[in-house]
Amino acid sequence: MKTLINFLLFLSIFSMVSCDDILEEDISNDTVQIISPQNNQEIVSNVVNFQWSELDGADQYRVQVYSVGASLIVDSLVTQRNLSYPLEQGAYQWRVRGENSAYQSNYTFNYNFSVIETDDLTNQQVILLNPSDNLYTNSSSIILNWQNVNVADTYTFELINVTNGESIVSQQTDLTATSLTLPNTLLTSDAEYRWKVKAVNSTSQSAFSSRKFLVDRTIPNVPINQNPTNNSTQVVNQPITFTWTIPADVGTIQSTISYTIEFSNDITFASILQTATTNSLSFQQTFTTAGEYYWRVKAKDTAGNTGATSSPFKFTIN
Repeated sequence: MKTLINFLLFLSIFSMVSCDDILEEDISNDTVQIISPQNNQEIVSNVVNFQWSELDGADQYRVQVYSVGASLIVDSLVTQRNLSYPLEQGAYQWRVRGENSAYQSNYTFNYNFSVIETDDLTNQQVILLNPSDNLYTNSSSIILNWQNVNVADTYTFELINVTNGESIVSQQTDLTATSLTLPNTLLTSDAEYRWKVKAVNSTSQSAFSSRKFLVDRTIPNVPINQNPTNNSTQVVNQPITFTWTIPADVGTIQSTISYTIEFSNDITFASILQTATTNSLSFQQTFTTAGEYYWRVKAKDTAGNTGATSSPFKFTIN
């Protein structure tokens, strides 16, 4: 009897401990090792690259950067062991800790560092703002933006068609603004494009900063309904798996496709009972009311192109 009581007590305590606590390594007494910037280091650049060593048992790292007045200006959770961040000239402190789903390590000691502004652009970077890297779009005109570099006099821009053998589509120098609108005459082809900007002054220039965007104006193909077949009979309160296929995308740029499935009591879909979106070629739904229903599917890609709906199939719930 005593053994049984002890066993039940153990189970009670065990049940109060989460699975994460059991499976995750306890890193609460560990500390990450900083690589750079080191304490009191001077950074002669407009971008600081924070680096640290891997901590066993940590899945993510929290990086915090403070200004001299102890104001928190960066609080980022990252999976990699580095973080690049643009900072104005001034004095700062930073620290980092490891985290997993159950534990957090100690923060490192606060390391002091300073950012020094210089006229030399060699180690400085142009921070690209918009569009985001690897954006898919069906737009014919795109606005590009980047962050001002204080000691730059002008900027040099290049647009490259990666799909067409890295051919240069546009090259502009002596730009003084930090934005540029690409006219539709430049983006005539569906393709992957790389845009690059560098800062220039009378004595030096930065390296190019670059991002990609992908132009896809090809409308997705029309899905083909598979199951349940047209005019089929289904059982009320039982899950039904709707499946369909879609012809292969033969466009130059093949954006990821999602699907919208619609249900109606009317073959014209004048009134839609339910709409759902999925990334797969199937969807499961249970109907609690007997009657006649119709279903159809349409495809939409990440560039914003929407295809036509499939031919509706009828099914009856008994």
